[in-house]
Amino acid sequence: MRSLLRRTLSSAFGPWRSPRNLWNSGAYVCLGLPVGIVGFTVVITLLAIAFGLLITFFLAVPFAWLTFESSRIFAALERSRSKSLLGLEIPDTMPPLVRPTFLGRLGERVGSGRRWTEIGHSLLALVTGSIGFSLIAVAWGGSVALAGLPAYVGSLPNEQAEFWLFSIGDLGSAWLVASVGLVGLAIVAPFLTLAVSRGQFVLAKAMLGGSREAELTVQLGRLETRRAAAVDTAESERRRIERDLHDGAQQRLVALAANLGAARDKLDSDPESSRQLVVEAHEEAKAALREIRDLVRGIHPVILEDRGLDAALSAVVARSPVPVALAVDVAKRPPAAIESAAYFIVSECLTNVARHANASSASLDITRAGDRLVIEIRDDGVGGADETRGSGLRGLHDRVTALAGTMYVLSPIGGPTTISVELPCGS
Repeated sequence: MRSLLRRTLSSAFGPWRSPRNLWNSGAYVCLGLPVGIVGFTVVITLLAIAFGLLITFFLAVPFAWLTFESSRIFAALERSRSKSLLGLEIPDTMPPLVRPTFLGRLGERVGSGRRWTEIGHSLLALVTGSIGFSLIAVAWGGSVALAGLPAYVGSLPNEQAEFWLFSIGDLGSAWLVASVGLVGLAIVAPFLTLAVSRGQFVLAKAMLGGSREAELTVQLGRLETRRAAAVDTAESERRRIERDLHDGAQQRLVALAANLGAARDKLDSDPESSRQLVVEAHEEAKAALREIRDLVRGIHPVILEDRGLDAALSAVVARSPVPVALAVDVAKRPPAAIESAAYFIVSECLTNVARHANASSASLDITRAGDRLVIEIRDDGVGGADETRGSGLRGLHDRVTALAGTMYVLSPIGGPTTISVELPCGS
């Protein structure tokens, strides 16, 4: 009986187990109204002008183009809003335009049912936004008003709270109504908020996400992109290892073999020169070992596997010529592949800071937020970093893409530079 009561209470207060999710859902619904008002106003105005000018055709063309473009913008805004607040993604499965001329592409837009559906969503957003906002405003506002009734019922006209079919005047009845308000605040309003936000998202996804086949096509394209990025990254790593072996350890070993051969030839005739050659060979052997050790660390550092990101990156930061403030908050270790990627991403970024940023200081923050590992590297250097102009950042972007992560570079001329990376690391 006690366990049944516990499960019932847990289910009733379920939304409060994740206050942030409840808050984000409420924000999603509340933002739906102003976004719906603006979207409806802009799209309906442009649409009306375009249809009104159809008789002249050429005057209607720019307004028709603006109608489709504005609906695309509001669709992108809806995708961004749902992803940032609800953590749910609406895939953009709109097929690209292929005709070479402006009028040809406009004709494609006019003949595309999907693009008319986007316009329809912009118009319908006013209705869904108004209804959703009204529902949660009444639920939360009404619950607060009822819950606080005992505090202000005596200040109302005739010292009574008038409800449709009855009125409350005595304090006992006011507390009874207040208990209803508390139930509304604790249970009804939270569940209604989650239900309204979910309903608005489902409608938006149905209108903007396209068919299941189109969504699968987009996902297949993303997987192909990630596979290509993974292949490119692996090939780049193979070339780097081959180059490091050829230019470093291999040359050291060749010199070692030559010195030992010369020492053997002079062992009887010139023992002193032979001894010097053995000493040089010994130094070459130690140098080769150091380079092989560095190469192995570059493939997968032992300290990362043994002690995790904090210890491994502390060693990287200690070797950096630019002072770096390190903050790592990763309570649960991510998968080995993600840890390794994070290590090399940070190492490459700090190398770029030392070589190109002309910075006096930098900071590195790594946190785990749910199923995402978030990395942020900032420096106070000269800025101007652009992943499209250099192989370093491009390679980092490919590595992140191959792991289904995201990478953003914010680096205005004059600085500062911020590189933000998110990697999926399981729940």
